[in-house]
Amino acid sequence: MARPAEPGRNALLSAGFDVAAARGLAGLSVNAVVDTAGMAKGSFYNHFPTRRDYLVALHRDYHDRLNADVDEAIRDLTPGAARLRTGIEVFLDGCRRTKGTKALLAQSRTDADLLPEVSARNADAAALMTPDIAELGWPDPGAVAVLTVAMIAETALIELYDDAQRPDLRDAIMVMVTRSPSRPKN
Repeated sequence: MARPAEPGRNALLSAGFDVAAARGLAGLSVNAVVDTAGMAKGSFYNHFPTRRDYLVALHRDYHDRLNADVDEAIRDLTPGAARLRTGIEVFLDGCRRTKGTKALLAQSRTDADLLPEVSARNADAAALMTPDIAELGWPDPGAVAVLTVAMIAETALIELYDDAQRPDLRDAIMVMVTRSPSRPKN
């Protein structure tokens, strides 16, 4: 069982963001993390029983921070297009300024140890925006939310690789999601 959060655990997580940013998930070894944190290897295992447990904790911490920013920004907004756009903008801006985004957003999709976490976080994001999309009139807002999450993740990666915001892509997401859904004729 992992020990509760404390300065040592937090220092290891912080070091993990640095290592992930510099070396990606493949280079995120226990040795690299403890060297970056300036800690003994035994300290790592006092906090995280395995590298897998560490990766899961790092992934959760990354998304918890982004989600806290999104939650704060949309807390007082009513469901709809404005709330949706605010959440998307805050998430994308957070991805650009947070260390390790390429590893924890892109590479985590192909890491077997993190796949359940990626799926859970994507489901959480889709659930958060489903009321917004329902308010826009989509007959299956959950499905549209799942696809919107994918568009947002791809935009985050493009912005990272371009090292710049992509207002055209951000606007395109909103145009696609806010366009009146076509209703089948009865």
